[in-house]
Amino acid sequence: MNQSATQGAAPAAPAGAMPQRAGLILGALVIVALIALFAGARYGLLLAIGLGFGIALEGLRFGFAGPWRAMIQRREPSGVLAQLLSIALVAVVAIPLLSSHAGELVGAQAPIGFAMVGGAFVFGACMQIVLGCGSGTLVNAGSGNPVSLLALPFFALGSFAGAWNLIWWTDLGALPILRLSGVPGLGVTLVLLALAAAIFLWRAAPGSVKLSRRHALAAVVLAALAIGNLLIAGQPWGVVYGLGLWAAKGFSALGGDLSGSAFWAAPGSMERVQSSVLTDYTSLTDIGLILGAFGVAAWRRGALAAKLPSYPARAWVATIVAGFLLGYSSRLAFGCNVGAFFSGISTGSLHGWVWFVAAFAGAFLGIRLRPALGLEART
Repeated sequence: MNQSATQGAAPAAPAGAMPQRAGLILGALVIVALIALFAGARYGLLLAIGLGFGIALEGLRFGFAGPWRAMIQRREPSGVLAQLLSIALVAVVAIPLLSSHAGELVGAQAPIGFAMVGGAFVFGACMQIVLGCGSGTLVNAGSGNPVSLLALPFFALGSFAGAWNLIWWTDLGALPILRLSGVPGLGVTLVLLALAAAIFLWRAAPGSVKLSRRHALAAVVLAALAIGNLLIAGQPWGVVYGLGLWAAKGFSALGGDLSGSAFWAAPGSMERVQSSVLTDYTSLTDIGLILGAFGVAAWRRGALAAKLPSYPARAWVATIVAGFLLGYSSRLAFGCNVGAFFSGISTGSLHGWVWFVAAFAGAFLGIRLRPALGLEART
């Protein structure tokens, strides 16, 4: 996910960085406290969890798109294995909890259909074009990456547009929601995760690190945060809905009529559009992701001064198109690497597994397209 994941160690802190670092910590605490005071303790906690996600992903140089790329191009399995480990850790807690607290907690469950499979494939390709999935785009934008800063607003617009047309797409054909529940469902999920890990280990390059300490630590931290998100919000960690909601709020504020969309005109969606963004669970964790990544980048460098890459014009056009398609396709696929893959599988939804296969296949295409679009130019 994070472009910095393939770079070397962070440079030494600049002189005089300590006061700035203290300011970053104080600022984060103040923001969380203010949200808790004015919106409620639950919302403050969710922002804190979002900050944790951003800090962990940027701080540990971990994500989703980057490890897939490393496995496909160099057959390095460590990052993908860490993703599977993290999902397993969440599943051990989440699947039994969902069965015992059906009225309080909900999973990331969705139907498998033509639009879902196609959306996952397109998403997998586009996330390799911009080197960021949903959470990766937020983290990279927060850390000052120019490509992600450009892609992010179009991602939000694509998410809004994809949700607008979602019912039409799902009417093309879909199965009922299929999920694995209870102890048997957890057992099947863990077996499938072990089989997936075995496949990646089988395909790993000789001598490659199977699971690095950094990736293992990231897996545990993300799992703990994801479980916290489920317990506090009553729903799994997600990304895409919040981005589409921001665009929907903007559309409505500009006088747009949402009644033409069955998705946005639904009572639940309309209520969120009309309510404060600071009371939307997904928006809070998305904001936290951006701020957490910003804090880590500022902590490391003292300032965000990413150099503008020397890409040709077609690369910037491709970034805009890919950003929009990331948002649009992720709505059709009922989530991104977080909402569909990570949270879907860890809460027992079979659509998460189908999403994983389709998106991984799409990643091969995206990796091949990236040089042709001029996005491999040196900065």
